[in-house]
Amino acid sequence: MDPLPDPGKHVGTTNANLSVGDPDLGKSRLLSRQCDTCVFAPGNKMHLTPGRLRDLVAEARARESFIVCHSTLPHYKHPDAKPAICRGFADRYHTQALQLIERLFGFVEVDPPQPSGPQRGPNDTTGT
Repeated sequence: MDPLPDPGKHVGTTNANLSVGDPDLGKSRLLSRQCDTCVFAPGNKMHLTPGRLRDLVAEARARESFIVCHSTLPHYKHPDAKPAICRGFADRYHTQALQLIERLFGFVEVDPPQPSGPQRGPNDTTGT
């Protein structure tokens, strides 16, 4: 039998790396609003295959859990972002996990990661 993993060791992308918990505040991170490419926004901005969102929601609801926002995943576009609960999911579904987090610990709302576009210099007047 394999020993239990050491929670203090994070090698690669593990469940520990995907924790939405803020260890300093003792609360779970929840996006303050939907990210720009939220899978729950109209228009299928993430180009999900037909039925994929339904499958993701069904799995999360069957586990009485939640969906972590894709834009906060460490291997996505914003490697410095901390994982957070998808606002689109949390606004639509009230699973047991979300209810327990809210009642026992509460949420800390965090803004979705923003694209880091090209830096504008002090003399750049484009877009103004």
